[in-house]
Amino acid sequence: LNNLRTPKLPRNYIGAALGGLGLTVGGYVLVNHGMYNVEGGHRAILYSRLGGISNVVQGEGTHFKIPWLHRPYVYNVRSTPRSVKSLTGSRDLQMVDINLRVIYRPMVEKLPDMYRTLGLDYDERILPSIVNEVLKSVVAQYNAIELIVKREQVSAEVRSRLQDRAKDFFIVLDDVSITHLAFSPQFTQAVESKQVAQQDAERSKWIVEKALEEKKSIIIAAQGEAEAATLIAKAVSSNPGFVQLRGIQYARDVAETIAGSSNKVHINSDALLVSGLARDLAAKPK
Repeated sequence: LNNLRTPKLPRNYIGAALGGLGLTVGGYVLVNHGMYNVEGGHRAILYSRLGGISNVVQGEGTHFKIPWLHRPYVYNVRSTPRSVKSLTGSRDLQMVDINLRVIYRPMVEKLPDMYRTLGLDYDERILPSIVNEVLKSVVAQYNAIELIVKREQVSAEVRSRLQDRAKDFFIVLDDVSITHLAFSPQFTQAVESKQVAQQDAERSKWIVEKALEEKKSIIIAAQGEAEAATLIAKAVSSNPGFVQLRGIQYARDVAETIAGSSNKVHINSDALLVSGLARDLAAKPK
């Protein structure tokens, strides 16, 4: 054993091995701790232990950082929908349940200021409070019926006020709309009862108007019959041949009805009132 000697490695081999190990460790640290990615639709701001939050907003892609010294914060800058519910009172003291949908995104150029004042969860901190604030101030100006009839006007006013309010917190609202509007069950039942009463009143009014029109038509028909009777009486008194003319017209109508029938009918001349006409003609002096 005393004669065995430990082989000596060449110095350049040891240096190459240490260099390879250093590159491996450095590459691992660089890839895992010295770089970060910003995905599409996102932006990043960089925090430094020496200088704090940088005012430069990092765009999409891969960026470098110094491990331990730098820490990135990534924001989603896509338009994001969110629904906020609010229970508020109208001008006539009716409770209104409103569901408001907002589509929001942060102001990219204001991300450093947003992080300093609000942090990453800015939407949870700000949107519920300002939505409830604006809804209560706008809804209080309308009564319950106006909220239904003027829904578009109410929605537009809420949108304008909410967009102005959100700018104070570096938030852009792309769209604001009322998706649900409901009242208390008692108010809903009262409105339905009022509608039914109005329909009944309109129906009663229509029935009365119909009866008046029928009365007018009966009076007009009676007046027409009376005038016709007067005219007939005058015609008979002034011209006795008028009665004979009516008899001939009646006989002709009866004859046309019988001729058009498929049945065979045997009647005498008296039935057609023709015999009376013949007697009158025979009685006249020649």
